[in-house]
Amino acid sequence: MTNNKNSTRYYSKKQENKIAKTLNGKTVANSGAAMFCGGDVKLDEFLIECKTLTSSKDSMTIKKEWLIKIKEESIAKRKPYSALTIDFGQSDNYFIIDEKLFKLLLELINDKNKEEDV
Repeated sequence: MTNNKNSTRYYSKKQENKIAKTLNGKTVANSGAAMFCGGDVKLDEFLIECKTLTSSKDSMTIKKEWLIKIKEESIAKRKPYSALTIDFGQSDNYFIIDEKLFKLLLELINDKNKEEDV
């Protein structure tokens, strides 16, 4: 990893490593830039694209093309799920997922809550 704290790559790699460690995943070599590689972090069931800012800000532009690309790459890698994670330069990561996955998450939460009520 480059040590130049002024480079975008430094912050990107830092975020990718943090996500991989937190989720017990692996970073994708060269941030998925190589042919037949995609995403930045891979897990058994997920491919994740990471985006970060180099300084703390309250907003950033989310491009639809990022979401489409990670979805296509996850299908190509036979991963059923994909997510985009963003860091506003404050080391907190927020995940963007599609509606289908969000509904699945809601079902799992509701099922868990029902089990706890019994």
